Amino acid sequence: MENSPLDSTSEMDAAYQRTLWLRRELHRHNHLYHVLDNPEISDAEYDRMMQELLSLENTYPQFQSADSPTARVGSSMLDAFESTQHSLPMLSLDNAFSEQDIIEFDSRVKKYLQIQSDIVYTAEPKLDGLAVELVYEEGKLTMASTRGDGLTGEVITANIRTIRSVPLLLHADAAPARLEVRGEVFIEKKGFQRLNHMRMMENQPLFANPRNAAAGSLRQLDASVTASRPLVMNIYGVGYLSEFITHSHWDMLCRLKSMGFKINPLIRPHLNLHQVLDFYRELGENRSQLPYEIDGMVIKVDDLRLQESLGIKSRSPRWAIAWKFPAIQATTRVISIDVQVGRTGVLTPVAILEPVSVGGVTVSRATLHNEEEVERKDIRISDTVFVERAGDVIPKVVKVVTEKRTGNEIPFQMPTTCPACGSLVNRLRLEASDVSEVAVRCVNTRCPAQLKENIRHFASKTAFDIDGLGSRLADQLVESGLLKSYADIFQLTAEQLEQLDRMGKKSAKNLVAAISKCRQIPFNRFLYGLGIRHVGENTADILARKWGNLDTLMNQPVEALADIAGIGPVIAESIYSFFQNSGNRDVVQRMLEDGVQILSMPLSETETGNIFNGKSLVLTGTLHHFTRTQAKKLIESAGGKVSGSISRSTAYLVAGDAPGSKLEAARKLGIDIIDESRLLELIGVSAPDDSSTLQ
Repeated sequence: MENSPLDSTSEMDAAYQRTLWLRRELHRHNHLYHVLDNPEISDAEYDRMMQELLSLENTYPQFQSADSPTARVGSSMLDAFESTQHSLPMLSLDNAFSEQDIIEFDSRVKKYLQIQSDIVYTAEPKLDGLAVELVYEEGKLTMASTRGDGLTGEVITANIRTIRSVPLLLHADAAPARLEVRGEVFIEKKGFQRLNHMRMMENQPLFANPRNAAAGSLRQLDASVTASRPLVMNIYGVGYLSEFITHSHWDMLCRLKSMGFKINPLIRPHLNLHQVLDFYRELGENRSQLPYEIDGMVIKVDDLRLQESLGIKSRSPRWAIAWKFPAIQATTRVISIDVQVGRTGVLTPVAILEPVSVGGVTVSRATLHNEEEVERKDIRISDTVFVERAGDVIPKVVKVVTEKRTGNEIPFQMPTTCPACGSLVNRLRLEASDVSEVAVRCVNTRCPAQLKENIRHFASKTAFDIDGLGSRLADQLVESGLLKSYADIFQLTAEQLEQLDRMGKKSAKNLVAAISKCRQIPFNRFLYGLGIRHVGENTADILARKWGNLDTLMNQPVEALADIAGIGPVIAESIYSFFQNSGNRDVVQRMLEDGVQILSMPLSETETGNIFNGKSLVLTGTLHHFTRTQAKKLIESAGGKVSGSISRSTAYLVAGDAPGSKLEAARKLGIDIIDESRLLELIGVSAPDDSSTLQ
């Protein structure tokens, strides 16, 4: 770091010069870290400089300034928010919900402008946050306000100053005398999860979604509370400008970025109508991979002169429209709470819901995970609840709308006997890393509900991969008494199967052939198919490559199992207990006697088998030798994990053909970029002749 410029004429002058230098450096490093994702110093060094500046400003109160980086700490306390009128209205946007709506929007624009040629659009993700206006005078942030009713908003300047992606000072050579910018304040998914986890630990109400969390954080009378929240702001446009900058909306955003503002990297300029439609589909496909929530795409006429010609309607512009995605969160009512029994005997409460469309999918059930989760969220039968599809896939109850309670809601109680077999249940506290929960488990190992789930797991594609043995057939086989363990599968005959509902001679013959085909199976998939508690695909692969064959593994003491990287004492005890159980050994022996052949796997050395131990890798582009699933398994077998997005914790980006935006993101963060050949070299394996050979 360069030496600070100190004026030696007096101690106060030296302190003042040091204060000015620290402010400039902290502003610069804040911009590098939070806007450009290109830090030059460590977090510890940044914190040290900040503490020094705080100390100087406390010692010399006359040095304090509203644009100091220390303003981000948020020390002011308000009695109420003041109101302010926007120089130009902050209009809402018309919504579109289909491709036809966008085609009609394009036609309206052309008709109003009386032109036939293609309109040039800029399209951007519609962030799910809170709209805010920032006012800069002579390059300094002087006021910030909420959108409010579009004409008048609430002044939240002290709170906005705490957001590190908001510049307090603009680059002087680029900023106009007065600049009003508009953008979205939001919370990223990981930040939201951490925030709700902290609130849960402090027994505070949870936020229903990131948007509610962002809105609640900005409307805090105590700015120090806002400072503790992981808020981010992206700029998407301007209000009043004291001087002309450009005729293009996209060029305007680029100018704003050069002044120090954070602009969303996914904004796509210079699009015609067909490219707009393609970009919407692309965003929709990738939205679950983004680090933040988006609820659609905003489309704007790029030419600012055309925007002015188009003008506005009563409350919305004619030159922009919001194309919404199908909702991924909705409200519905809990009809009842059922209890399901899993393959390990754990009882799981499941909310039976009034059917509701969430993200274009009708949802009528949502897991409630465990009894503690139900109690913590206080979910009752007949409650109105928020439901979302986690990762746009798995439905879950987010929050109860307690304001809609009538007094007729019924609290849930976990049963004391198994709903499937009537056996007594026991309660066991499970400890795994930082997670602790009470599991209620059926103690009957012959429980039909457990057996059904075990059969489904055993026959799944990542285990024995028995084509034709699906959930419905598994239920029939258990209920008819044909299957009392998964070893019985290998003794099924076509004649027995023909007696089942909807099972003709051809289907029965095909199933028997599929069972015969799966008798040869790699050791890792055999282990995974056994359904040992805590043994997933990755753990099964570690075990198979460590010992190579079943006999050796079955006779390992628990200490030897626990000593393996990636296993630990909890998983080791589960594996040891499984193979010490005489019933389990009998089932395994019966399968071997019925012709199941376990294919041994090559033993892995510590230095190659765990080359990526604890490291995160990201895949992008098209690979030549493997599918994404196969490459993921290969990385996991080497101790690594595969993430869907680039972050500072990413160790490697594995880049195939046409890598896309992740490559640029990795370069900005200085992440090691390797190709498929280098990946195989690091792991110590050769490329297969045919990608299908990788198990």
